[in-house]
Amino acid sequence: MRPTHPVRAAVPLAVLLASGLGLATAVPAQAAPAAPAASGARSLAPDTRFYVDPASKAAQQALTDLKAHDLQGAVAMAELASWPIAQWFNGTATPQETTTAMAALQAKAAKARQVPVTVAYNVPGRDCSQYSAGGASNSSEYAAWIDALARGIGDRKTVVILEPDGLALSPAFCGGTAAQQQDRLAEISGAVERLEQQRGAIVYLDAGHSSWQNVGTQAQLLIDGGVADAQGFFLNVSNYQTDADLTRYGTLVSKCVWYLQNTPGATADSCANQYWPAADADAWYAERVPAGAKLTHFVIDSSRNGQGPWTPEPGKYTGDPQTWCNPPGRGLGARPTADTGQPLLDAFLWVKVPGESDGSCTRGTAGPADPEYGSVDPIAGGWWPEQAHALARNAAPKLAFNTGLLPRH
Repeated sequence: MRPTHPVRAAVPLAVLLASGLGLATAVPAQAAPAAPAASGARSLAPDTRFYVDPASKAAQQALTDLKAHDLQGAVAMAELASWPIAQWFNGTATPQETTTAMAALQAKAAKARQVPVTVAYNVPGRDCSQYSAGGASNSSEYAAWIDALARGIGDRKTVVILEPDGLALSPAFCGGTAAQQQDRLAEISGAVERLEQQRGAIVYLDAGHSSWQNVGTQAQLLIDGGVADAQGFFLNVSNYQTDADLTRYGTLVSKCVWYLQNTPGATADSCANQYWPAADADAWYAERVPAGAKLTHFVIDSSRNGQGPWTPEPGKYTGDPQTWCNPPGRGLGARPTADTGQPLLDAFLWVKVPGESDGSCTRGTAGPADPEYGSVDPIAGGWWPEQAHALARNAAPKLAFNTGLLPRH
């Protein structure tokens, strides 16, 4: 219901918006920029503060809602905008423009004493020519783009989510040739090698999610993609699996990586996987992976998994229901933090931008409308205010302002 005096009601909300969108990224007037990362500083301390963009799409939506006298919506979007969300670099700019854009992000994050979370998304043939198809034209062009991205990072601590779907959905799993698969692995491992030359870069490789590749397959992909030279791997980008399932899956993948790297003659299909009874899988790894083994770390994208995955009504769709594509009734998940309390889980991050569409889903129907919404979904990456509001409304835990980003004195 619209308030009786919308203009008067907007005054305290304006203060609230200023608090959520302005002070959340402010620093004391005399504060010096954050120092470059120390040599070898590849980890994320529990008190890491990730970069919040004051001009994010959610922040802009908050102002749009406020102007429309939708005070409830404005508050929800201001709350969403107060939390750190990854910044995507998708190859639409020239190498020099990419370097400049990354350097500008670094400057803003340094001023706010925050660590940026970035996504490199430009590998040739990305997304297997589906909704987010595109990427560099060839391996050489991609290597040049990665070099440009790395130069923009400089020496500052930066999380790099390297190529969502780059390994779990590599050419071998969508009709590609053996040569294309080898090119993909070389492109990813080459990108890791180049990015890791930046002493503050904290690079994570794609490991899909807990309902996708089995543990052994994914562990071998990570090894072949150069995970030994990276900080670790990421899970659940643009998906909806639960934190519990992802944490267990990530732990199993990490143990399988160690097993494959340290056991002569071991093969991927021998690793206990997520479909084994839990007690059997735990016993299998307990016999083969020492308790003190140095295991690979991981991060989880919890931007949209607060309600877990979507299960359509039985029999509703005869074709592919596309459960990964703009599923209804989902919500924001665990807030971004490096204080996870779990030794292998470096952070919960919001990697996929909440409110950006997954693509124009038709769920096996003739389309063009998405039968779950009765309208055509925005293109992949398109801003969808209704979805942003739904994610905020269904957030678990309940959405609130990120007061932890207020200035420290």
